[in-house]
Amino acid sequence: MLKRHAAAAIAAVTVFLGSAAGAGQAEKFVTAYKIGPRDLLEIKVREDSKLDVEVRVSEQGKINLALVNEIFVEGLTAAELERKLAEAYTPFIRDPHVAVAIKEHQSKLVSLLGAVAKPGAVQILGRMSLLEAITAAGGLTKDAAREIIILRLFPDGTTNNLKIPIDDLMIKGDPKYNLPLEPGDSVIVQVDRMVSVYVYGQVKVPGALNVLQSRIPTLTQAIAQAGGFTERAAKRNIVVTRKDETGKETTIKINVARIQSGKLKDFQLQEGDVVYVPETLI
Repeated sequence: MLKRHAAAAIAAVTVFLGSAAGAGQAEKFVTAYKIGPRDLLEIKVREDSKLDVEVRVSEQGKINLALVNEIFVEGLTAAELERKLAEAYTPFIRDPHVAVAIKEHQSKLVSLLGAVAKPGAVQILGRMSLLEAITAAGGLTKDAAREIIILRLFPDGTTNNLKIPIDDLMIKGDPKYNLPLEPGDSVIVQVDRMVSVYVYGQVKVPGALNVLQSRIPTLTQAIAQAGGFTERAAKRNIVVTRKDETGKETTIKINVARIQSGKLKDFQLQEGDVVYVPETLI
């Protein structure tokens, strides 16, 4: 089970890149807890305290109660089970009112992969949040990138994934991103790695710039890291050469003078980009 989730999670990373965690998307991940095997339930019937009981869910997802005998409860929320039990008690009690509380949560696992100290399965105890799961996995390692991906399989068979910005979660403490996890979730803390961009021509220190993948510089930042322009740099005719996944090259011409004057947005470089700063003819 864990290996299957891990493989699916890693494959989903490439599919998910470029999407964002909006409020609406995050809301889909906040779902009611589903009862499962070995959970301990507290059940109270307002009309007859003799029916009040604490009962553990069997491995088959069932409980046994007085009057109503065996009831299948796996996959139900507490509210859904309250309604189901009220219906079951109706032949014996007029207008029954049933309250269900989950006292213990057992055998609920999520997978934590990537840049955490102890990758693997973490048991959900109660309503575990993303931060609590990361803590249970020993915290983030120093090579953690800027994003966490949560991969979830929903009861209807659909899957979805959500990108969580680490800075917003860990530094800003934005509660919107500290989502409650569900059994079977896979949490992938992306691992940062060194990549290169190249700056040649009329800069003071031409050559490769080795940067973290999560912190690839913009065009003007890369030029600054290459020592800045020489006096003979043609700032209006910068050329960026970029290869796509098939190896096809694209050439992009950029007027850096307009960027420096605030008339043009800075250009975001990508891994492997080659920047050429030509010499002015004047």
